[in-house]
Amino acid sequence: MKFINYLESIAGVSIYPLASLLIFTIFFTVASMWAFSASKKMMDHVSRIPLDNDDTQSL
Repeated sequence: MKFINYLESIAGVSIYPLASLLIFTIFFTVASMWAFSASKKMMDHVSRIPLDNDDTQSL
C-alpha cells in the first residue's frame, strides 16, 4: 500500500497542508518585519556573535 493511501484514510487530513502554510507564512512575515525594523547597531552586534569570544559586551 502506498503512503498516499494511508493519508486518504485519515479524516480531515486536508487541513494539515493549509495549517502548515499558514504557520510558515506567519513566521516568515514576523521574521521579515523584525529584520527590517531592527537597528543597524543591533544587527552589527548579532552578526559578530559567532566571532566574539567575549560574552560581556552589551548593546
